[in-house]
Amino acid sequence: MIGLGAVAYFTYHTVEGDRGVLAYFRLQAEILDAEMHLSRVASERTEMEHRVQLLRPDHLDPDMLEERARIMLNMGREGEVVVFDKRR
Repeated sequence: MIGLGAVAYFTYHTVEGDRGVLAYFRLQAEILDAEMHLSRVASERTEMEHRVQLLRPDHLDPDMLEERARIMLNMGREGEVVVFDKRR
C-alpha cells in the first residue's frame, strides 16, 4: 500500500508538478510567443534603423527629409490631399 501510494505521488508530480510534463508544454508555448514577439520587434528595429540611416548628414535622402519636415511642422502644399495612416 505504501509503495502504491509512493508511485501515485511521484506519477502525479511528474505530470502536474512545477517541473512536470504540463509545465514543460506551457513553457514551450511561452517561448514560442516570446520568439514571435522578438521577431516582430527586430523587424521594427531594422525598419527604424533604415529610416534613421536615410536622415544622416553624410547620406541625406531628400524625400525622407521632406516627409519628416511635413510631419514635424504639420504642413502640406496647397492642393494636396493628405491621407492619414493610423498604423504609425
